[in-house]
Amino acid sequence: MAENPGFVSEDPSKGVDSKNGVLSGSLKQSEVVVEKTESSDEETPTRDQWSAKVEFLLSMIGYCVGLGNVWRFPYLCYRNGGGAFLIPYVIMLLFAGIPMFFIELVLGQYAGLGTLPVWNCLPILKGIGYAMCIISGLTCIYYNMIIAWALYYLFASFTSVLPWHHCGHWWNSPGCGAANRTANGTNFTRVSPSEEYWHVRVQQYTGSISETGKMNWELALCLLLAWIFVFLCLVKGVKSTGKVVYFTATFPYILLIILLVRGATLPGARDGILFYITPDFNSLRKSQVWYDAASQVFYSIGVAFGGVLTMSSYNKFNNNCQKDAILIPLINCSTSVFAGFAVFAFIGFMGHELKVDVKDVVASGPGLVFIAYPEALTLLPASPFWSICLFFMIFTLGLDSMFVTLETIITALVDEFPTVLGRYKAWLLLAFCVGMYLLGLTQCTQAGIYWVTLIDWYAAGFCLIVTAFFMATGISWIYGIKRFSADIKAMIGHEPSMYFKVCWMFVSPALMLFIFFFSLVTYTPVKYNNIPYPGWAVTLGLLMAFSSIAMIPLFAGLAMWKQKGNFFQRLRGACQPTASWGPSKSAPQPEKDMTYTDSPYPLYDPRSLRYEIRHSNGVPAFSSGLKYPLYDPRSLEEEKSVKSKMANGTENASFTAV
Repeated sequence: MAENPGFVSEDPSKGVDSKNGVLSGSLKQSEVVVEKTESSDEETPTRDQWSAKVEFLLSMIGYCVGLGNVWRFPYLCYRNGGGAFLIPYVIMLLFAGIPMFFIELVLGQYAGLGTLPVWNCLPILKGIGYAMCIISGLTCIYYNMIIAWALYYLFASFTSVLPWHHCGHWWNSPGCGAANRTANGTNFTRVSPSEEYWHVRVQQYTGSISETGKMNWELALCLLLAWIFVFLCLVKGVKSTGKVVYFTATFPYILLIILLVRGATLPGARDGILFYITPDFNSLRKSQVWYDAASQVFYSIGVAFGGVLTMSSYNKFNNNCQKDAILIPLINCSTSVFAGFAVFAFIGFMGHELKVDVKDVVASGPGLVFIAYPEALTLLPASPFWSICLFFMIFTLGLDSMFVTLETIITALVDEFPTVLGRYKAWLLLAFCVGMYLLGLTQCTQAGIYWVTLIDWYAAGFCLIVTAFFMATGISWIYGIKRFSADIKAMIGHEPSMYFKVCWMFVSPALMLFIFFFSLVTYTPVKYNNIPYPGWAVTLGLLMAFSSIAMIPLFAGLAMWKQKGNFFQRLRGACQPTASWGPSKSAPQPEKDMTYTDSPYPLYDPRSLRYEIRHSNGVPAFSSGLKYPLYDPRSLEEEKSVKSKMANGTENASFTAV
């Protein structure tokens, strides 16, 4: 062990206790430091954990199963070869989605920390944590607006006749409900009452994002109510969220089953479902199909948003996260396929009633949920009841995703600054909700739909792929696949299979590079309803996208600047875990008689390394000649082995300096 100036031996002959392999004596300066450390630990609030495993699973299912499963996946199936689209979708899920999902689960559960402090494992990539927070923050702004729209339609459904059921209202044009045919009579466009209700009554939208118009106070109140719901469900942390998800995560499945059963009994439903699942294997030759499959996998399971990492940080240390990494994405994939049957059953019915082809009524995004689907409901008996079911399902689907997205930001800040923000988490949450609501008011103007589309187009696009790429390569090649596998073994008792290791190191990064370059090649500026955006709006959108990506090189440079030495020494130092990195406090505690040198902390406690560095001239010791550092989980097993040999008299105690 390196000389420790804070240690004064009462008896030189008792400097080393050969029986226990620890230093004995009295501490002078170090005693003061220990007291400060302990007091600071006491000041830090205790971190919550899930009350039951089912709460974590329901929260993750609610987070992953969102609006994209209902309004984007079915449309992508139709556009990319029907049932044949499932082939590239499953391939991308197996070789990119599940492995990246597993990485986030492991990082969060092992350290028990949010998206910012968890990157103490690799300081040079701490910018990934900030990128995740920015992406989640921008997503919160527009995603809660969609929930507000669902509330608006939900309230409007409490009537005997749905307001978009027929024309004749003040918001309807003279051409409402008419079919405008071309000269040869083969093609036509139809202005439906539901479309005019959406554009003229709800959005009251203008001709461009530059024309702000007036504030729609009905939408502003719905947005306020949406943020109040989010705040109340998150104010008690995961303890309150874990109880809410019992309802919000399961109720959408009940409604989907009801809607599917009802839709399957309608005339034309068979045509819609066949249109949805009929495979066109020739489409698999198109690169666009593979890009759509990969992007849908990433967006639907929430990779690189930080939500997966955050929710897993509240798990118990020995939770089997490998099973979760497989189960949750598969449930999400199955839900997408199942939702497609419900959606296309109603679209087929709508085409039958309107006497048009199914392809003429297929839509995606808001056009499906707020135009096509509401119109299909008007063709049903007791249409207000079915409308209430639909929009309450949309509300609960969005609410689950909002819980996790906002909790990602709050948890990251509280874990990064525990002594400053730990006791004021509720106030921090309130401040964020108020701030996000004020920013969201731009979406309640007559140009609101343009703002929602702009943020949706750029905030969580290719920046997700870039963030996920650096996360995979950083963990696999810099932090080290062996070290990462040892962390997993410490939690679940065995290392991950070769399938995961190969995906993390080679397959997943290669697929993400393909997605990234393909998105650059096929990039088109944002549009809404074929209305192009002005140059300043496109520039603003690109700034949103690059604001998150820029955090990665920015904090990499900052991490190197904090190190000492030449460029390569700084680079090497920034690629090493910090002294505070280690397993979460929920990790099993070792035997009390096993300690590192004179450290007051137990074996395998992350504080023991920090203590050694501060009391050994910055040089941590390896107790009993260990070849693994203090924060490495393999050191625990080696220490036990050494102790056993020493007890049997087959090995002598020794101390080796790094």
